Amino acid sequence: MVNKKLKIGMIGGGPGSFIGAIHRMAATMDGLMEVVAGAFSSNPEKSRQTGEELFLDPSRVYANYDDLLDKEKNLPESERIDVVCIVTPNHVHFDPTIKALKSGFHVILDKPMTFTLEEAKTLYDAIKSSGKLFCLTHTYTGYPMIKEAKSLIEKGVLGKIRKVYVEYPQGWLWKKLETEDNKQAQWRTDPNQSGSSNCMGDIGTHAFNLAEYVSGLQVSHLCAHLNITVEGRVLDDDGAVLLKFNNGAHGILTASQINTGAENNLKIRIYGEKAGLEWEQEDNNSLRLRWPDKPDEIYRAGTGYLSSLANENTRTPAGHPEGYIEAFANLYRNFARTYYALEAGKDPKKEWLDFPGAEDGLRGMAFVKNVLASNQSDKKWTPFEV
Repeated sequence: MVNKKLKIGMIGGGPGSFIGAIHRMAATMDGLMEVVAGAFSSNPEKSRQTGEELFLDPSRVYANYDDLLDKEKNLPESERIDVVCIVTPNHVHFDPTIKALKSGFHVILDKPMTFTLEEAKTLYDAIKSSGKLFCLTHTYTGYPMIKEAKSLIEKGVLGKIRKVYVEYPQGWLWKKLETEDNKQAQWRTDPNQSGSSNCMGDIGTHAFNLAEYVSGLQVSHLCAHLNITVEGRVLDDDGAVLLKFNNGAHGILTASQINTGAENNLKIRIYGEKAGLEWEQEDNNSLRLRWPDKPDEIYRAGTGYLSSLANENTRTPAGHPEGYIEAFANLYRNFARTYYALEAGKDPKKEWLDFPGAEDGLRGMAFVKNVLASNQSDKKWTPFEV
């Protein structure tokens, strides 16, 4: 194994960035990575401020991401960054990712992959031709019991999948926060920064990704209805989507940011010919397996009877709760383990390769475009096109 920590250069994640701090905690949790450089804001002073707070070498805190990429790639190999982590608003995903790949760096990118589906197609091709590792941080696939759910379905425990329910209820945009001093609300509801969708583009894509990841199926058709509930808001804050999957199963996806009082209890329920399973984020260390002829079974994180996929993404013994940041960190750890294996000329374990990538990003952007097309159509079903 390569005897070094992976060095990260972060783009975005400056003052007021919730997700930047989460990425930094996730990246450093297992001691395999460290942030050594960054262009943390489009405002050079704010970038400098964040660099000071992180105790970074001032010479490696840059005024913009072009400077970061140009100067880092010319440093000696033993000093320069290995990975670029991009945590900017959606409209600043494509350009730094393309440039980072061309500069020879691996990339970890906050979702969604790009601003538009057209950008996603171009970036997908660039990733595939670059030979570099790429991770898109669909956080919720990192939970141990989500991985156990995926493993049970792959083993055929549920039989042929018939029905998929996935929902993501939030309440934080219950009023027009974008007119107040709330940076997160301001950029997420601005089509010039967020893109063509707010709610479905932000949390609906997480629900969509989770449904395909756990079930092992792909959506073939959808029927969507989006709402703008808060008066004066420009982009959707609520919606529902009927789904058809490529094995004939049906599903329902709901995402809302105006469920007043709701937090982040993402839920998924999948039912097959033999059994069903249920998981929710507010009790993320449990997975319920339902049977037609015997009592429910409750699977718990950290226990010896779980699959290798779940156990490879568990840090603590049963009863010691792991949560959102650990799930996030699992993506980083799997990315780093894959890097180390490849650098050593070895094949990574299949469990390490289990992190979201370019195809997830491409299908996520296609989901948004197809949902918008369906919402505007009089036809019941819209074919899912990438």
